[in-house]
Amino acid sequence: MSSYRISLDGRTLEGGGQLLRLALSLSSLTHIPIHIWDIRANRAPRKSGQPAGGLKPAHLAAVEWLAEATEADTQGMVKGSQDLYFAPLRREMGEASGEGKGRSPDQAPKNNRKSVWQDVYDGNKLIRRDTRIHLSSPGSVCLILQAILPYLLFHSPNVASSTTGQARERSAPISVPLRVTIEGGTNVSKSPSIEYVDQVLVPMLVQKVGVPPITTKIIKRGWSSGRVDIGAVQFDLAPFASGSKLPRFDFSDRGEVSKMHVSILAPNQSARDSIRGKVTERLLARYPEVDILFPVEEDTKNGARLYLLIVAESNDGYRLARDVLWERKINTATIDAVVNTVVKELDKEIERGGCADEYMQDQLVVFQALAEGRSRVDSGDNTKATLHAQTARWVVEQVLGLTFDEQGTCNGCGFEVGEAFLDSGTTKRATKESATEFEQTNI
Repeated sequence: MSSYRISLDGRTLEGGGQLLRLALSLSSLTHIPIHIWDIRANRAPRKSGQPAGGLKPAHLAAVEWLAEATEADTQGMVKGSQDLYFAPLRREMGEASGEGKGRSPDQAPKNNRKSVWQDVYDGNKLIRRDTRIHLSSPGSVCLILQAILPYLLFHSPNVASSTTGQARERSAPISVPLRVTIEGGTNVSKSPSIEYVDQVLVPMLVQKVGVPPITTKIIKRGWSSGRVDIGAVQFDLAPFASGSKLPRFDFSDRGEVSKMHVSILAPNQSARDSIRGKVTERLLARYPEVDILFPVEEDTKNGARLYLLIVAESNDGYRLARDVLWERKINTATIDAVVNTVVKELDKEIERGGCADEYMQDQLVVFQALAEGRSRVDSGDNTKATLHAQTARWVVEQVLGLTFDEQGTCNGCGFEVGEAFLDSGTTKRATKESATEFEQTNI
């Protein structure tokens, strides 16, 4: 166990899973060891007598995948744990899995772990790397993606460019397309939906931040309401090439709203028609010049499942959204309440004048921190950063030593894909903490 690490109090600010996910993302990329205690301690137990917080199955799935991918030393990586030590294995640029610093190429991977990746070939040519994360409950697919996406995009590909024949010569690493399949919930309470990810998060990251293209494919929907259904989503992307950096980005001057994208998931055609009509009427009364599109209309096949998402797109490509997942019996009053809530909340978001809605703000923080130069996210006039965004910024400050000003601007570290980050002087951020002290904590 490393004698240095960043220690994080899991009760800080929002004190939920987002703190854990971002800390894991940064640790996985930078190889900075972290110790988080009182994980999700601000979360009340679902049932009386149960402990508060701790690692739930979806959190644990993300931790386990990143631990396997980075060959990390861990302690506390069990369901319900409130203490976690996570120290990724250091590698030099272009080293393959199983060839960490101080390890010869013919040595087995740490702890005899198997690679999380399955290589797919067309003849002798490597064309893709596949991985799968499985949940036995409908935990949020999208929150797992949130935890691992920075690693997927920015980690060194660790694949030699010459792959012909049985003996593959090592040369400059290349960027190979990745396919990530996550099984779990696609529409889960208190979590972003797959519609939000596909219609807001991905377009904003690709078109406005500048990450490589990402595509989503729903294989099967997974719901947390009604009869429990485990779904699956396939994400295809290509990571940044080794040696590259994410340029600075500036979210400002949103422009006028020109389009509305309305997604309706309801149990029967009558309900969907009613929602479509009410949404159209409300939006045109408020925004008479906008184009209204309906990218998703589906039958939920359950009388207690209704989901409505409305995305406002500006003429400069920024997207703001509001949604409601209704998990009780549906009737006319329900439909009226859902439509009124979503439209009213979206109105407020638009009126703030920002370029990112309150659910997007915290998801941009990691990209601001990793970008090269000063990146800004305008969240609107006189709008304070959300608690989630404040928490994400705090994690970045603790791990990387970066700060954000009141305008949402951060001078990023200019993370270079494949760089030996700990050799750049960042070790001064880590505080001394003996292994004995950690081992005495309750894990």
